[in-house]
Amino acid sequence: MKTWTRRILLGLLALAALAAGLVAVGLQMAERKRLRTLDVAVRAVALPTSADALGRGRYLYASRGCADCHGRDGAGRVFATGQGLRLAGPDITPAGAVARYRPEDWVRTLRHGVKPDRHPVLVMPTEDYTRLTDADLGALVAYVRTFAPARGNPAVIELPLPARLAYAFGALKDGPEKVDHTLPPETPVPEGVTMEHGRYVAQMCKGCHGPALTGGRIPGAPPEWPAAARIVPGPGSTLDRYPDVPAFTRMLHSGRRPDGSPIAVMPFEALRELNDTDVAALLLYLQSAPGSGI
Repeated sequence: MKTWTRRILLGLLALAALAAGLVAVGLQMAERKRLRTLDVAVRAVALPTSADALGRGRYLYASRGCADCHGRDGAGRVFATGQGLRLAGPDITPAGAVARYRPEDWVRTLRHGVKPDRHPVLVMPTEDYTRLTDADLGALVAYVRTFAPARGNPAVIELPLPARLAYAFGALKDGPEKVDHTLPPETPVPEGVTMEHGRYVAQMCKGCHGPALTGGRIPGAPPEWPAAARIVPGPGSTLDRYPDVPAFTRMLHSGRRPDGSPIAVMPFEALRELNDTDVAALLLYLQSAPGSGI
């Protein structure tokens, strides 16, 4: 009996040593991946100065989630905490992390998830911004550059051990891994309650709901976060709860389902800012979108 006990203990110790070794290797892999350098050819976009363009940039900043992570004034903001996770968007005022950004650096970061130092962006949902048209990208950047210098908060990326290992082994992807770098910029379409405009607005949903908007676990999210819902037609879709624009608008503005229960996690601070045209076009697109992709 003592021999078997000793063997079991030795086996458990060997397994523990193997697990510790795998964790150590995984953490080294994650760090090498985080520090890898990437070369992406980009061209600058024009940065407009007109009041209309800056107004468009202000709208995009508020409605596409930028303020959720960087704050209304761009000075940075803690936006996720819990169980070993702490994430904060950095100060992106002229005195912050982007102080030396050239126009092409903005394009590289927003469209490709690659910072000027050629390292990958880790947390920012590049897939939500990669398909912005040149005009919208230029308007957004031009607006951000009007912020008053703040010398605010730096970026904070503290991931729990499982997330770091998932990143090392490819289950959790960084910005450059989530986009197709060969695609040209999106072709502008007129704003209106149309499928094409709705498809363009729906790009902002991909970071959480997936490239096909079919939902599932949000990569890198805290374990207590629920899975993202399926928001296109198909099994388990939540879209039937919002059959018309008024019902859809009420949900976006209130953060609640028709039965009054709260919806967790969704960025309602940004979604409340969507204008009537974008809301109606988005719903039209979601109601008709194929479940295989957008």
